Amino acid sequence: MRKPLTIYGETFDSRLLIGSALYPSPQIMQQSLVVSQSQIVTVSLRRQNSVEAGQDFWQLIKDTGLRVLPNTAGCHSVKEVVTLAQMCREVFDTDWIKLELIGDEYNLQPDPVALLEATDILIKDGFKVLPYCTDDLVICQRLADLGCEVLMPWGAPIGTGKGLINPYNLKTIRERLPEHTLIVDAGLGLPSHACQALELGYDAVLLNSAIAGAGCPVTMAKAFKSAVEAGRFSYEAKAMPEKEVAAPSTPTMGMPFWHQD
Repeated sequence: MRKPLTIYGETFDSRLLIGSALYPSPQIMQQSLVVSQSQIVTVSLRRQNSVEAGQDFWQLIKDTGLRVLPNTAGCHSVKEVVTLAQMCREVFDTDWIKLELIGDEYNLQPDPVALLEATDILIKDGFKVLPYCTDDLVICQRLADLGCEVLMPWGAPIGTGKGLINPYNLKTIRERLPEHTLIVDAGLGLPSHACQALELGYDAVLLNSAIAGAGCPVTMAKAFKSAVEAGRFSYEAKAMPEKEVAAPSTPTMGMPFWHQD
């Protein structure tokens, strides 16, 4: 029996979380969600609203039947984050919150100091926090110490599509926090990037731009679904060790001498 993805006590079969922004139309977004077979969709009250996306946008999200993970995208202060998180809890009737608190506009890097402060406040207020952070081991450890059961380090800056720019850091976080649910969030551009993240032992990936910004979002959603599954199977299978020299795939031991060089 394959181990399911676990997020704050809830289990999911899919290890692909996707966003609901930037799609050419709400209909294409809905189709992409369906073919991806994702069970969790992220939404942002601050960057998406019913006027921009259509009057029925929020109803369309609810009609998918997926677990909604609201986020605090666009916030730059602890006060903004706390206020928006409380609004999300009322609107979506959930204590889950994907915590985003941006410290730099150039690369949209999370503010590590404010992130820790906001996390502490939200956890004490009863939220189950999923913090978006950089691939910094110490920051991840501090977030875990505050009570986060799920951590979401980036693969690369949001929307860049560069993939895993520092696999060593991500691997170290995985090794040092073996009991935590780890989700690579942001920076993925290709299905192979998602596969690589799962091969490193990460529990899931969260992405938006890689699907919404593709030439055909629906087809790309299907590609990411397959890549995540392949990456997880690869991790569970345990890859062969790398070698410095070539080794024949067909051994000579036990073969007739005339078949041996």
